Amino acid sequence: MEKTILLVEDNPDDEELTLRALRKSNIANEVFVARDGQEAIDFLFATGKYAGSDPKALPAVVLLDLKLPKLNGIDVLNRLRADPRTRLIPVVVLTSSSEDEDMLRSYESGANSYVRKPVEFPAFAEAVTQLGIYWMLLNQSPPKKP
Repeated sequence: MEKTILLVEDNPDDEELTLRALRKSNIANEVFVARDGQEAIDFLFATGKYAGSDPKALPAVVLLDLKLPKLNGIDVLNRLRADPRTRLIPVVVLTSSSEDEDMLRSYESGANSYVRKPVEFPAFAEAVTQLGIYWMLLNQSPPKKP
């Protein structure tokens, strides 16, 4: 699953806008969408309905909303950072929250970046384009452990 993006987003409109913005910017990487925090954890750790999938096939980056059903974004982030298999996966919190406390908790929990979703589509598309270019093309990921 080299260079896959995991988008964790429960809002169908934001999901579609993100996917459209990635396509528009020619980010051709596969995007897997988890619509709640528990589905994201199941996907990443090959549990639940993803049991049997390859637990070593991890995404190159996670775009994580904070306000999620079942398991919120901070809880997902804490689970990722607590496990050696997922500790180094870059996580970008992509949220509509303008609360400073959410930003602080995200960074304290190990987020690599915190981006507020702009309200206007052109600004939102530009933000997602820049995220895609940076994390998928420019960022150098740590080498995989044997």
